[in-house]
Amino acid sequence: MFDLQHHWYRITPLHLILFPLSLLFRLLVALRRALYRGGILPSYKLPVPVIVVGNISAGGTGKTPLTLALAQQLIDRGRHPLIVSRGYGGTAQQPRHVDADSDAQQVGDEPLLMARRKLCPVWIGKDRAAAAQAALQAHPQCDVVLCDDGLQHYRLQRDVEIAVIDGARGFGNGLMLPAGPLREPVTRLRTVDAVVVNGGETSTGRYAMRLSGEVFHNLLDPGKTAAAGHFHKLNNHAVAGIGHPPRYFRHLQTLGIPFTPHAFPDHHPYSAADLAFAGCDAILLTEKDAVKCAAFADARYWVLRVDAQLDPALVDHILRKIESHGRKTA
Repeated sequence: MFDLQHHWYRITPLHLILFPLSLLFRLLVALRRALYRGGILPSYKLPVPVIVVGNISAGGTGKTPLTLALAQQLIDRGRHPLIVSRGYGGTAQQPRHVDADSDAQQVGDEPLLMARRKLCPVWIGKDRAAAAQAALQAHPQCDVVLCDDGLQHYRLQRDVEIAVIDGARGFGNGLMLPAGPLREPVTRLRTVDAVVVNGGETSTGRYAMRLSGEVFHNLLDPGKTAAAGHFHKLNNHAVAGIGHPPRYFRHLQTLGIPFTPHAFPDHHPYSAADLAFAGCDAILLTEKDAVKCAAFADARYWVLRVDAQLDPALVDHILRKIESHGRKTA
């Protein structure tokens, strides 16, 4: 299988073809944003504040853990958030509520992961503005919307924009898709309200975030837990079908767990045959992968819950923005 991401963190001969395509993509991105800013393409204002969490690069940066952490922080501050997501990878076309018993094939793996945390209502929809409107009708107590992976979804007006950066990978070769990992130019970060750096060093005006997790839950019996030491002498296989699998594998290494790594494409639809590892004592999954494996799991399947640890000043900053800023369109 051809791996385009291999070319996103270096310059290769293939860029003779990719670079002109990236210039065209950059032009189309700028044109689309200009059409929204000029009101030629319609955007929609909700009756409650909207916080969008996203990134300017393709691949996993930690948006979903950040969204969950922000939801918890807002709840702790007396707010009643709801989460809206596109439902990437799911087949559902219309806005719908996601609960713990939803089917990942219909609603997508990340929304199901968030719904199973049971923090607040979670809704999906290709049109996130329509999904948020339906969600607010169903949950009138909600007073703030968190839009997961919504930075480029300009149909939905927003009060606060948060961009997440992978502190280890940064912006790769700095080029736009398909020549590099960027969805929008790095200059886009000048217009957001907060830049959050997931791991690595932060600079002035940016907020630090780190992912933590040490306890595994058995997929078939969630009440059964195990610390990292339980796996130190076992034949473990670690599975990651996320935006950046090496991050998960590095985390397991920091826990001192020996394992054979198996990286799958992001949002991979697992089958039992995918995880039929000979002589395996334990299969170590991310939460995002686990929601798609319960139907064929056995007692060897373990899930590592990972939570985002945030700079406390970030939520204070967001709340000030909600209270003082007007609605943005693009």
